[in-house]
Amino acid sequence: MAAGIEKIRNLGIIAHIDAGKTTVTERMLYYSGFNHRVGSVDEGTTTTDFDEEEQERGITIYSAAITFDWNDCIVNLIDTPGHVDFTAEVERSLRVLDGAVVIFSAREGVEAQSETVWRQADKYNVPRMAFINKMDREGANFEDTVSEIEKRLNANPLVLTIPIGAGPEHMPDPFRGTIDLIRMKMYVWDQESKGMKFEVREIPEEMQDEAELWRSQMLDQLSMFSDEITELMLSEEPIPEDLIHRVIRDATIHLLCVPVLCGTALHYIGVQPLMDAMCAYLPSPLDIPPVEGIDPKAKDPKNPEENKKITRKTDPKEPFCGLVFKVVPGKHGDLSYLRIYSGTLKPGSRVLNVGKNEKENVPQIYRLLAGHKELMKDPVYAGDIVGIVGLNRTVTGDTLCETGKPILLESIEFPETVISMSIEPETSAERKKLDETLAMMRRQDPTFQAVVNPETGQTLISGMGELHLEIIKHRLLRDFKLNVRVRPPRVSYRETLRNTAEVVGECNRKIGDTQLFAQVKIKMEPFTKGDKSVLVIPMLPIETPCPFELQDAAVQTLREQADGGGMFGFPLIHIKTTVQDVVIDETSNETAVNIAAADAFNKAILAAGIDLMEPIMKVEVTTPDECVGGIIGDLQQRRAQINQTYVRGRSTIIEAEAPLATLFGYANDVKGLSQGHASFTMEPFTYRPAPKEVMDSFI
Repeated sequence: MAAGIEKIRNLGIIAHIDAGKTTVTERMLYYSGFNHRVGSVDEGTTTTDFDEEEQERGITIYSAAITFDWNDCIVNLIDTPGHVDFTAEVERSLRVLDGAVVIFSAREGVEAQSETVWRQADKYNVPRMAFINKMDREGANFEDTVSEIEKRLNANPLVLTIPIGAGPEHMPDPFRGTIDLIRMKMYVWDQESKGMKFEVREIPEEMQDEAELWRSQMLDQLSMFSDEITELMLSEEPIPEDLIHRVIRDATIHLLCVPVLCGTALHYIGVQPLMDAMCAYLPSPLDIPPVEGIDPKAKDPKNPEENKKITRKTDPKEPFCGLVFKVVPGKHGDLSYLRIYSGTLKPGSRVLNVGKNEKENVPQIYRLLAGHKELMKDPVYAGDIVGIVGLNRTVTGDTLCETGKPILLESIEFPETVISMSIEPETSAERKKLDETLAMMRRQDPTFQAVVNPETGQTLISGMGELHLEIIKHRLLRDFKLNVRVRPPRVSYRETLRNTAEVVGECNRKIGDTQLFAQVKIKMEPFTKGDKSVLVIPMLPIETPCPFELQDAAVQTLREQADGGGMFGFPLIHIKTTVQDVVIDETSNETAVNIAAADAFNKAILAAGIDLMEPIMKVEVTTPDECVGGIIGDLQQRRAQINQTYVRGRSTIIEAEAPLATLFGYANDVKGLSQGHASFTMEPFTYRPAPKEVMDSFI
């Protein structure tokens, strides 16, 4: 393995829901020889959708990693969910992957979640290629989808294969194969062998001109990246295939273009060329820049921007480091998914969890095979993705490294929850079991939260959407046999400051026989710059006699107070707190400073005033033309802002922004308004001030 890092491909399959990700994955596993039968999403027999809930619903909920061989390459493939409620699975996968295949439906084109996953890939600078699937569907349009990739995603699509025909068999010109623009050959697949066999033929005369036109466009694009191709084109000399492959690979890895192929995975057309292209054009771990992290020995908590950066190359001889990007609880210990960035890891070794500064044993290492795993006895190396059973304190986003050569890699940031509901155990005996189960589920899913209200004793669970919470509820009732009462979902509001306030918090009290004194002066103000929702910074005068430990205690207390929420108990956002001074005397200690800081926080909240912020969702409805008026009218009654409507094929797309509070049960309502013909997607977009009547209801 160490000698073949250039043969490893760590890739993900990402897309909008129902674009065909899992079907594409299933065909890859069949053609690679990993599976000896073809699984079906509709029948619940796919390899990567192994969870019972996934099989029943016919959707992917949990990302699944699987390893197979193709064209001399070792492909570590991760099939991710398409539904926005499970966007965390996409986020954590893209964080550790080297490349991605984005699937688009030829009929629906670029959809809402397509844009979301594309932005996530942009965030991590992941090279990608596109596969336009479902060319056999009625209304399939290859050229329109390519155009949407360019315009809506601001990408540079490089078409490598074009379809022969489009639509189902009963159409006048059905989809029946593809043309390879590099080899200038036609590919026709054999349906009886389920696409395992295919013929390479000459391009029919009636399609020659169209193929030449597409090839000319492809070469024009490639000439922008290669002087050699430009010179050959100017001298009208033939361009070698190996040169074309080399230039495409280089441009793809440097995010200059997105190779585009087409087919229909359901009917076994076009998958092998996609697999060839994955290995030929997407990067190996050696093509990715060295991973960058922080030297924990030189870490400065007061000036995080000044932290010393260190790098590790993708080399087995470098010190070991890796990132845990997923944790799956099990009966015999958690299974931790690990991406190894540098060095070598052996079963039975001891590593350092840098963030927690604790050592962990690595008793067993596994090759990941979706719902199964295979025990490995040999070492694993830089560039690999493996599973470890037996880590006790490691969670998603933690860095593992060699004990004597620490490095702290950037963790994984997940979106905040937007919806909550309360659950209560039927009996007090069930309480402990419920708490243990929720703790286990939190380890598995970073976007799931569970908090016990100390006043009411209710447990509040929070997630990314109605479907997310519904699946969690099903797991509690069915998988864990818990008798719980579940109340309807509610919105997770946020709080922010209305004005700026400068206050002095004070501790001047007697605790036992000890008189305690401290004062903490702070300035609290609205703050929307940057990504951090709540910022606490110390800006004390240089001559402040207060020891650093007590200054730090004030800062930590203010952060804890902010984490606890504002006036109505909801999380605070867009707030900046500046610690201006900490005054102490000979009676002061950490307890006194903590009390003074908490007092300052409460005074500032009251003085500045609070605005309630409600989550706004980005909604995209796809509907027949005749239903547009009714759907827009219904959205406007839900306080929605209609951004635009446009025609895509035979449907009209309505893009809007609406408060989450008004969208509960919308799935059933939109079906009723359209006689079941409309569909919609929504994703968290932003927070905006809630109407006065909403705030009054909490007061």
